[in-house]
Amino acid sequence: MTAMNFGYARTSTADQTAGLDAQIAALEAAGCKRVYREHASAVGKREQFDRLVERLEEGDTLTVTKMDRLARNVRQLLAIVEELEGRRVALRILDFNGGVLDTKTPTGKLMLQMFGAFAEFERSVMLERQRIGIDAAKGDKAKYPGRQPTAMRQRDRVRELDNQGMSRANIAATLKISERSVYRALAG
Repeated sequence: MTAMNFGYARTSTADQTAGLDAQIAALEAAGCKRVYREHASAVGKREQFDRLVERLEEGDTLTVTKMDRLARNVRQLLAIVEELEGRRVALRILDFNGGVLDTKTPTGKLMLQMFGAFAEFERSVMLERQRIGIDAAKGDKAKYPGRQPTAMRQRDRVRELDNQGMSRANIAATLKISERSVYRALAG
């Protein structure tokens, strides 16, 4: 079977017909033999995208007009690319920061890997800053009191229900706490 070039066009809402039509025209001009299209949020269920991915075979190319039509963020993009690479399917983004990105080429693969590396670095820096902020806030118990134990606040109610002869499982269900918490409350 010969390799195929499939397109994927997506808008978030059905009102964006002009945007969808423009994507379809660009994908057809780029040589896509079949264009899957849908109106769906990037975070929701994308039935046409799922159908397309199931259809892709080794040697095929998935083409989109822009990265945001395919993925909501870099992490999602890299997960999609990893799946495609595992199936030996190329990705082609027609407008990737002003140029075309094609993972069939060494340059395209390098650009995507660098993009991923920068995104991972940015996320690490953000998490480090977040951790520093949380550690500083923990020093001030008024700002960061920590999680309050919910079951222990209901210790008297747990004992009361236990004295009434209610089972541990029913106490847990009634108070919406774990059965283990019931045992801890009774022991403490």
